[in-house]
Amino acid sequence: MKAAALPSALPFFFSLGLIPLALVGMTQGGWTVLLLPLASWGLFSLLDAVTGLNEANPDPDTADSALRLHRLVTLVWFPIQFALLCLMLWYVPRADHLEALEKIGIFFGMGIISGTIGITYAHELMHQKSRGERWLGDLLLASVLYSHFRSEHLRVHHTWVGTPRDPVTARYNEGFPRYFLRVLISCPGSAWRAEAQMLARRNLPWHHTSNPFWRYFALQGVMLVVALVLGGWEGLALFTYQACIAIWQLELVNYVEHYGLTRRYIGAGKYERALPRHSWNASHRASNWLLINLQRHSDHHVKPDRRFPLLQTHPEPHAPQLPYGYPVMTAAAMVPPLWRMMMNPRVKRWRKRHYPDITNWHDYNKALNPVAL
Repeated sequence: MKAAALPSALPFFFSLGLIPLALVGMTQGGWTVLLLPLASWGLFSLLDAVTGLNEANPDPDTADSALRLHRLVTLVWFPIQFALLCLMLWYVPRADHLEALEKIGIFFGMGIISGTIGITYAHELMHQKSRGERWLGDLLLASVLYSHFRSEHLRVHHTWVGTPRDPVTARYNEGFPRYFLRVLISCPGSAWRAEAQMLARRNLPWHHTSNPFWRYFALQGVMLVVALVLGGWEGLALFTYQACIAIWQLELVNYVEHYGLTRRYIGAGKYERALPRHSWNASHRASNWLLINLQRHSDHHVKPDRRFPLLQTHPEPHAPQLPYGYPVMTAAAMVPPLWRMMMNPRVKRWRKRHYPDITNWHDYNKALNPVAL
């Protein structure tokens, strides 16, 4: 391992600093149960303002052997998160010093960890070729009862982003509450159909053992049993609650990443290829530390298996830029009038820049263009 790798990798380990905050909230109660959301949203938003932007691009041809320390944080995260979750499930239902609202607050914070960090790391891991890394990604997703995200993301989103066939491309003027309900309903079925179609291309039935949904069901079932054994019915309810918070966090990010950005329909059920201009990006340094460069989202769509330390920044006008990092933008998304005030003018400028010839956006706004073939 090169010595130069150490300083560039260490900031990505800041996520581990959230674990002590969870332990403080669990053992002390009171206002300390708010430490996790305050740190993940407030502290990193403040750090973004202080540390500014990072628009430097690493060498994309850097060998994996030079990224071992960077990768380590994603490899150790599942056992750390799982141990913390099990400790909470055992401790919190038995803690006499915690009131009901404090217990809810503690598992709200756990959902922030498992959603903001856990699912982000799962996203990185499931894109890799290593079977071990993909399994870690599956375990992280199972711990929030959202295993189908892997199939939806890999089989649907990366292929059909910016078209009506992609459920998680947020439509122009679509508020987050409506978007959230829509993806919760449509994504499991979309993911299932994608896997069934993949099996059909191999002349295999949908119920074949290689369908990953059987693994998803089994892993999620194990997680539910663990929660019930460790925490009883109260623990099971709290576990499910933290999973809901994590899913909410994930879909807030999905909402922000492609809001209003659509690919041109070129006729005959076909769309232009996905380009860097079809993802929102943020170069804010601190939130990219927390989210392992997830905000360099255009480059992720250009090369999905590129490891997070090597993701490139695509500048304007090639890729649209958010005014703030994801912590601020996801908070704004929870207030639809504020979100529209911030983002709709940016979408309109994006449309004028890249598609000045399109004068009627109604079908794009409502996802009424033909489904891609």
